[in-house]
Amino acid sequence: MRIRAASIWVLLLAGIAIAAAQTSPPPNPAAPAVESEKPTLTIPAGTRVPLSLKQAISTKTAKDGDPVYAETAFPYVVNDRVVIPAGTYIQGRIERAQRGGHVKGRAEVLIHFTSMIYPNGYTVMLGGSVENTPGAEKTSMKDSEGTIRQDSDAGKKAKEAAGGATTGAVIGAVTAGGKGAGIGAGAGGVAGLAVGMLSRGADVRLEPGASIEMEIQREVTVDASRISARREVIVRND
Repeated sequence: MRIRAASIWVLLLAGIAIAAAQTSPPPNPAAPAVESEKPTLTIPAGTRVPLSLKQAISTKTAKDGDPVYAETAFPYVVNDRVVIPAGTYIQGRIERAQRGGHVKGRAEVLIHFTSMIYPNGYTVMLGGSVENTPGAEKTSMKDSEGTIRQDSDAGKKAKEAAGGATTGAVIGAVTAGGKGAGIGAGAGGVAGLAVGMLSRGADVRLEPGASIEMEIQREVTVDASRISARREVIVRND
């Protein structure tokens, strides 16, 4: 009896195993084991992107913290793929603005770029600085931070003082002869120097549309599936 009962149990277990094997779905070799990650593209640090300024900036009125708006003027491509389309908005802020001094010290402005807004609204944070300002006259780059500095106008002030001395000499010669010429020249030179000391140095001024070259300071990763050259249009039904 015991042998017969054991045989029955063996047969039952074998039947259960066969039924389970028949009901289990076959493995699908085409199905991925793990969901694939989003495709990404990397913009390396040191990348330079040409921009077009959207508003005027002047050290005469600019204040620390003022917003700066620009737009990419040309697409940036990596491996035959447009990573930054033309028309992408670049937003930043003025970190420091300084007017030219009366005697010394040139006007300076430091701009940092903080975000990039694609035409479809996709926004990426970035760290960018001004590398060059080919669209601005009489300015130069002061340091690696991206400080824009107005060129020196010391020569202009010296010319104004010399012009004042010449004018004073002419007036002195007409009114009092040779001795008056010397007195007039001295008085004119002092007057010209005084005017130069009272006037400030020229301001840095960037006009709307001015060309600016931005350098990306640290690596930026973007979602390749969200890059588009199409600008989204929002329709409002008021």
